[in-house]
Amino acid sequence: MTDPPPDANTRLAVQRTRLAHERTLMAWIRTCASLIAFGFTIYQIFRYLATSERLRAPFVSPQIVGLAMILIGLIALVLAWIQHRRDIRALQADYGAMPFSIAGLIAALIAGLGAIALIGVTLRF
Repeated sequence: MTDPPPDANTRLAVQRTRLAHERTLMAWIRTCASLIAFGFTIYQIFRYLATSERLRAPFVSPQIVGLAMILIGLIALVLAWIQHRRDIRALQADYGAMPFSIAGLIAALIAGLGAIALIGVTLRF
């Protein structure tokens, strides 16, 4: 026997919950993109300064800090995407099919850019 379709209040509540998950993932994407971009910028600025001027050797190199920021941003983005997929699958299990997540696609694209930045930084190390 099939379950009756949910009433309007339940459908709207499920949609609000799904959209809340999308907004949460978008907030993670913004945060991680900022970390990746700022880490890459720190790396490039100090790489340029190291070739153009004599800099005092710091305790922790700015290049290491930039690399760490890129890694943290990339790892956080992957973990946020995994959590988002888990939450959407839980909703699907209870309430049926959900619309395609554009936020998930954007997360994958930003993760790809982060991976390119990470490869670029590590190969020039």
